[in-house]
Amino acid sequence: MTRDLRKYARQTNVRLAVGGLLLLFVVGDGLIYLIYGGGAAVIGLLCLLAGLFPILIIVLVMIILDWIAKRANQD
Repeated sequence: MTRDLRKYARQTNVRLAVGGLLLLFVVGDGLIYLIYGGGAAVIGLLCLLAGLFPILIIVLVMIILDWIAKRANQD
């Protein structure tokens, strides 16, 4: 039986990223809600989403560049 360590590493990185974002949004925004109330939690959520938007754009561009590079190296 062979092990694909690259697949395992990729899977682990995705799980860590999703867990970190979930922790940030649930715990972070939950604490804002508990301390400051609902209105501040909505603004906090909007700020978190606005800060996440450029990161998602960069990740999307990197995925597209990886796809292009893999297709170009098939020859």
